[in-house]
Amino acid sequence: MKKMHKAWLGMAAAVLLGSQMTTTAAQEEFSANVDSEGNISLPDDFRINMVHLGSWFVPEGGASGFHDVYTEKESALAYRETGKFPDGATLVKELRAHVTGPYTTGEGVGYATDLKQWFVMVKDSTGRFESNPVWGEGWGWALFTVDEPAKNAATDYKVDCLGCHTPAKDNDWLYTEAYPTLLPK
Repeated sequence: MKKMHKAWLGMAAAVLLGSQMTTTAAQEEFSANVDSEGNISLPDDFRINMVHLGSWFVPEGGASGFHDVYTEKESALAYRETGKFPDGATLVKELRAHVTGPYTTGEGVGYATDLKQWFVMVKDSTGRFESNPVWGEGWGWALFTVDEPAKNAATDYKVDCLGCHTPAKDNDWLYTEAYPTLLPK
């Protein structure tokens, strides 16, 4: 009886561990930047590990400066083939302040300086995290500040994020016209 009980416990532990590993593996397959609760993290060393899609320059206002956008190489290649980002694709927009000055190329030449913040979007066409208020419209939405880069400052995508993306609603909420990497050669 003891052997049978031990065998049953061993099988139960294996099933439990296996299902936990399957959940973890499935989550990592979806996105390494999203945990099982739908919490989004800023990807580590994204400037090296991701491809640069393109840049925006905003001359004035609170969002002024350079906006550089990155994604995984696989996601950029999938977009080139289908015209859409695949589930789990992560887009990072890094905002930096800028200064301008005279250079040999001309007056008013600008370059990026101090970090301001990061925006992160993760594609999710299946609604994995419906009860999480930073997920909706096919994306997970996040904002990370320089002071707290490990904490998503966005608490509700409808309030914190959607306003800036509404003009791009018909393009899956993205302004892709500044992303030459997504175009074929």
